[in-house]
Amino acid sequence: MKLMVNGEDRDTEARTLAALWSAETEHLEPASRRGFAIALNGEVVRAARWDETTIDEGDRVEIIRAVAGG
Repeated sequence: MKLMVNGEDRDTEARTLAALWSAETEHLEPASRRGFAIALNGEVVRAARWDETTIDEGDRVEIIRAVAGG
């Protein structure tokens, strides 16, 4: 399936936001896989709903990581 992820075209086998997030962050250490937010087609989806939120061909997904600092 083709999606737009963070402004880039992606082919993915993922069918849910949780599966997509896992694939997109698999290179990170477990402790670094916190503090993310996901927007699907411009709407923020709560992390508690990532497992149940399906994605479809052509969806736009933004995966954003919170960074603290001054």
